[in-house]
Amino acid sequence: MERKINHIGIAVKSIEKVLKFYTDNLNLEFTGYEIVEKQGVKVAFLKAGDSRIELLEPLNENSPIAKFIEKKGEGLHHLALSSDDLMSDLDKLQKSGIKLINETPQSGAHNTKIAFLHPKSTGKVLFELTQENNNEE
Repeated sequence: MERKINHIGIAVKSIEKVLKFYTDNLNLEFTGYEIVEKQGVKVAFLKAGDSRIELLEPLNENSPIAKFIEKKGEGLHHLALSSDDLMSDLDKLQKSGIKLINETPQSGAHNTKIAFLHPKSTGKVLFELTQENNNEE
């Protein structure tokens, strides 16, 4: 499988305060919002060619995104790569010594399965692997 960038996640305090920059200045198409309770975020989707930019706003102060913003400020949060078989990819990565944040897939936006790789194992980059719903086992 050829890996593709599925999306780039950007942590923001308020989607409403930054959305116009992405739509009016960068001419990206806004395609909607989604609340992902399990991840504690409101997500705004912006089409960027074959990929997306996702603006991630925390739903509360206990959200991982709120904690990220508190520690590092707003900005680039993660890079998401596509996966055809998320469980297989996680098994292979773990056997290779890569530390996983999620050892089993979690529910993500757009009815996807997702899992994060720990930045301490990936050169300080938070990677997300995402499997589209139509590729589920």
